[in-house]
Amino acid sequence: MIRIYDGNIDTDSILNREIQTYTEYEGTVRGIIADVRERGDAALLEYGRRFDYPDLDSLEVTRDEIEAAKKRVDPELLQVIKEAKDNIEYFHRNQLREGFRLEREGGIVLGQKYTPIEKVGIYVPGGTASYPSTVLMNAVPAKIAGVSEIVMTTPCGHDGRIRDEILCAADICGVDRIFKCGGAQAIAALAYGTESVPAVYKIVGPGNIFVAIAKKEVFGKVGIDMIAGPSEILIVADGSASPRRVAADMLSQAEHDRLATAVLVTDSRGLADSVSAELERLIPELGRRDIARSSIDNNGKIIIVPDIDSAIGIANKIAPEHLELFLEEPFDYLDRVKNAGSIFLGKNSPEPLGDYFAGPNHTLPTGGSAKFSSPLSVDDFVKKSSYLYYSEDALRRVKDKVAMFARSEGLGAHAESILCRFTDECSKDVKGQEKLL
Repeated sequence: MIRIYDGNIDTDSILNREIQTYTEYEGTVRGIIADVRERGDAALLEYGRRFDYPDLDSLEVTRDEIEAAKKRVDPELLQVIKEAKDNIEYFHRNQLREGFRLEREGGIVLGQKYTPIEKVGIYVPGGTASYPSTVLMNAVPAKIAGVSEIVMTTPCGHDGRIRDEILCAADICGVDRIFKCGGAQAIAALAYGTESVPAVYKIVGPGNIFVAIAKKEVFGKVGIDMIAGPSEILIVADGSASPRRVAADMLSQAEHDRLATAVLVTDSRGLADSVSAELERLIPELGRRDIARSSIDNNGKIIIVPDIDSAIGIANKIAPEHLELFLEEPFDYLDRVKNAGSIFLGKNSPEPLGDYFAGPNHTLPTGGSAKFSSPLSVDDFVKKSSYLYYSEDALRRVKDKVAMFARSEGLGAHAESILCRFTDECSKDVKGQEKLL
């Protein structure tokens, strides 16, 4: 049964969100990465036989496989996936940025330009599960950003096939190449390349603990989006909220994972008790009841506070992945929210709406990282470069100032780089530095 807290509480201690290092797995992951770097496709095929499928002729998905998948998928589901893609595209197009160019007097030009990352890898969990929504949320903003090549990896089932819905979503989004490999070995392949899998410049997408550790290990060689932890939802609700709906929204996250966290913060003791009762009634009806039961019993919380302002304060301290403002006038509180991955406003905006269909990205910061990071967006697939231009006269006006700054740091060659443009002689800065060397 879910625990109910009344009065002042230490949110840090009751939420138990300390980052786990999982050091017991790090050696295994490093070994897999080294193996893939050394043996390439042979290592991927061997790990595939061990974990996913009997054997494969090729790691790459063919066009024929994609077309066959499209014929097997329910046409109505296919239409829903397309509509969801359109909604996600509509939202993310508004994230496109333009660079700027500043022209100052005296021959100075300063600016910043945005350039798409050329090659991106998307990791999609697979095998017995099917997450076409993950494909949409990662591929759509990459396409909008202008990424030239999108490479997707996902494990296949024991029949050697990737789930049809995943292939259809990838095709709808314009993913360029798809490979049948998962786990840490797929991350290694994307980072370093193999005979079949091209190396990319950034890797995005969720995965299990082996995938998360592998992304941490290859960071620096490639970019990554984030290290996602277990799913979270925090609901701020007053006494007017429906206990059944609040309980259902909490369970929408609890069924994800035994480590998932569902929290209700309310100023109503009556709602707290009613939601607790509804959770007990609903959990036995779920297909994933064992997972939800474990999540609610071990990680679920109901916190009773004096008023909604106090509830918003707790939400800001917790910085949840998903925050529902289950209130009559949610927009009155929107500006008070400082830390949350995605905010769901009102009684008719349940969290699964964002998971699948509405348009905002469902790849969100977890574990309190919403205090300093953001949802996946078009920004994750572009780079910023600054540029500058000085005319000869413009440089002449500042040469002595720049040289003084360089000398203050003991960097004579920096000063000479400026001054040599106005004299043919080697300056005393460089001569002195030569003696030092």
